[in-house]
Amino acid sequence: MPKLILITGVSRGLGLALTEGFVKDGHTVLGCARSNKAIETLRQRFGSPHGFETIDVANEAEVKAWARRVLATQRAPDLLINNAAIINALAPLWQVPSEDFSALIDINIKGVVNVIRHFVPAMIAQQQGIIVNLSSGWGRSTSPNVASYCASKWAIEGLTRALAQELPPGMAAIPLNPGIIHTEMLEICYGDDAANYTALKDWVTKAVPFLLSLKPENNGQPLTVPT
Repeated sequence: MPKLILITGVSRGLGLALTEGFVKDGHTVLGCARSNKAIETLRQRFGSPHGFETIDVANEAEVKAWARRVLATQRAPDLLINNAAIINALAPLWQVPSEDFSALIDINIKGVVNVIRHFVPAMIAQQQGIIVNLSSGWGRSTSPNVASYCASKWAIEGLTRALAQELPPGMAAIPLNPGIIHTEMLEICYGDDAANYTALKDWVTKAVPFLLSLKPENNGQPLTVPT
C-alpha cells in the first residue's frame, strides 16, 4: 500500500536519493529544503500528489506554517524522516566560530524538534506512524575535528530514544545511522577518500526497503541501514 512520506533536507545527498527512491516505488513524498532552486527542480520532476516547499527547519515559524498547509489537505505522514543536517568545516572544537556552532545546533537538533513538534501530534491523533531521525556513526562514536557534529548526532540518539518512550502504542521513533555514504558532506570530512565508500545509488536500493519495513516493534531501537 502506498505510503505518505515526509522528508526534510531533500535538495541533495541522502534526502534527494530517498525522495527519488520512494517516488519510484509509488509512494507520495512531501519534502522541504532551504534551496529555492532545488525545490523548483523537484516540483518540475515530480508533480502531484508529491509536494515540495522551501523551508528552513531551524525556523519554527516556517515549519509550523508548512505543517498547517500539509495537514489541511493531507493525512498525517505514515513515515516522517528528519534528514536535514549540516556539518561545520573541520577544526578543533575551540576553533569552530560560535555562529557556525549555533547554526549547526539550530538545524541538526532544533530543526528536528521543530518538525516533531508540528507534525507528530497529528500522527498521534491517528495513532500510527514511524518517526526516523537520521543519526550517524558519529552519534555513537567520536572523531577529532567534528566535535560539533558529534554533539548534534549524540543528541539525536538521546532525544529520539526518549521520544520513543513518550509515544502511544502503534507508533515508533527510531534513531537511524545511515552508514558511511559518498555524499558532498562526506567529501568535507574525507576529501578524495570519500569516493572509497558506499555509492549513494547503491545505498538507496537498500535504504528504501529498510525504511519501509520499520514497524512499531522497532520503537526506540538505534538501528543502522544494512550494508
